[in-house]
Amino acid sequence: MAGRVVLVTGVSRDLGRRAARRAAEHPAVERVIGVDVVPPRGDIGGVSFVRADIRNPVIAKVIAMEGVDTVLHMSVLATPGSLGSRTAMKELNVIGTMQLLAAAQKSETVEQVVVKSTTQIYGASNRDPAMFTEAMEPRRAARSGYGKDVAEIEGYVRGFARRRPDVVVTTLRCANVIGPNVRSPITDHLRQPVIPTVLGYDPRMQFLHERDLYAALGRVLESRIPGTFNIAGDGILTLSQIARRMQRSTLPLPSIAFGSAGGFLRPSLAEVPPELRDYFIFGRGIDTTRMKTVLGFQPRYSTADAVDDLALAIGPGKRRLPGLLDALEGSLDAVSGALEAARG
Repeated sequence: MAGRVVLVTGVSRDLGRRAARRAAEHPAVERVIGVDVVPPRGDIGGVSFVRADIRNPVIAKVIAMEGVDTVLHMSVLATPGSLGSRTAMKELNVIGTMQLLAAAQKSETVEQVVVKSTTQIYGASNRDPAMFTEAMEPRRAARSGYGKDVAEIEGYVRGFARRRPDVVVTTLRCANVIGPNVRSPITDHLRQPVIPTVLGYDPRMQFLHERDLYAALGRVLESRIPGTFNIAGDGILTLSQIARRMQRSTLPLPSIAFGSAGGFLRPSLAEVPPELRDYFIFGRGIDTTRMKTVLGFQPRYSTADAVDDLALAIGPGKRRLPGLLDALEGSLDAVSGALEAARG
């Protein structure tokens, strides 16, 4: 990677910022340019920040002016965050990726494009195989939300790879990333003193530790191996096993009440985004054979190790049962009303 000039998108968010810093610390990287619509909140080390919106064709000028040879696309977002709306999130995910790839396609310097995608592209349903390989399609394709964004994004990435066969294109389908420094719908759910579950279900889950995410990105930048790869720690845990390792109690809820429980019980419980509700019912398993045999990457943390590290960082769940019971008692009418409406 001698003399590499790396452009990293999405550096205002923690994962993008830390990925940019890791790239900048590599001795073979000459420069790292981080781009986003707002400045990063934390220290970016040796990263040069450029305020730029990848939804705007101006990103092509940034790539040309900086002589970028490697693009690391980290701004495929699962939640709106500071964008404020689902519409703005979709524009950044889909339109932003289209503009970024269009700029890379016209560039005379870009040699490699790496896209951080997600295993959520496989969806979650009762018809899923035990393990998804990279060649498999979702049994129930997403019709809206983050899952649909990711499917569209990967379609554009494949189109780019066909048009620019001289560019090394790698897509990493990462399992849900967790760790002491990660705040996401998944980690917020697991951080609660009592973890809501769907009554009658115990979904299987795989995770990727944040440190392994950065290591996987480094491996791709160094090896320049093209293709699509599932990235996750070894092993699978059920949600009940995860709760025990987190030293949390669980709160089984009817499926119709699970998604809206946060609204009924807030702030006692965190709301589950619509994109994750099926995942908390059916779970998902992914095959990482290609990650190990083709990419040559072995995560340091298994799924169990990643959960244990998160549990160590946040400590055991506090027993706030009196307050929780008060919230539950006050919400019974709302839950009953939702159930009656569904029956009707």
